[in-house]
Amino acid sequence: MASKNLSVFSSVSKRLWFGAAMSSFQREFRHFITVAPRASTQIFKEMQLHGVGWQPKRSMFIQVQDTPNPNSLKFVPGVQVLERGTADFPNTEAAKQSPLAKLLFRIPGVCGVFFAQDFITLTKADDEDADWRTIKAEAFAVIMDFFAAGLPVLHEGKVGGAEHSGTSDADEETVAMIQELLDTRIRPTVQEDGGDILYRGFRDGVVFLKMMGSCTNCPSSVVTLKNGVQNMMQFYIPEVST
Repeated sequence: MASKNLSVFSSVSKRLWFGAAMSSFQREFRHFITVAPRASTQIFKEMQLHGVGWQPKRSMFIQVQDTPNPNSLKFVPGVQVLERGTADFPNTEAAKQSPLAKLLFRIPGVCGVFFAQDFITLTKADDEDADWRTIKAEAFAVIMDFFAAGLPVLHEGKVGGAEHSGTSDADEETVAMIQELLDTRIRPTVQEDGGDILYRGFRDGVVFLKMMGSCTNCPSSVVTLKNGVQNMMQFYIPEVST
């Protein structure tokens, strides 16, 4: 009798579990099918503008990685995003240079887009309405459809690859050392966290830098600059004071 009751209980538990699982799947599926058509429509418009024909859709596994900035996520699509360098789009005006950035900015809650050679960083608004669960679902649809369509990430003539620039009152050798240290020791680490850092000048012993991607408004960026960048610069280059 006990065995029979146990069997009935097990059967009921399985049905309840299956029902809950299906309910969750249906909610996710309904969410997906409301997102994908909108992304596909936007992609199709971009294809018409660029005269690109639809290519057979291929499977794509997009990895999502956390960054030190809770408002930024790193998306790794497994395909080349930029041929070289990085490209930062801090607002919708800047995004006009890139069909992909423009589409990503249309996702509610997205306030920043950053491209590197093999990843995309999205930054969301710091408010309760900007939910990562919704943003990620829409971002997956946009990124997958965009690369399947074969569209250019940047408009023709707009070259990715943010470069060092800025004025200096020091000799060229010192400036070259600062930039080399950034490129070889600092930028690779910052890019692993979904951002980038560029030289913007050197005057009176002070190095001016621009932080992009996940580094923008990151709570730990001050610590990164003080304990990481500044200490390393001062160790290798005596002319640097701050």
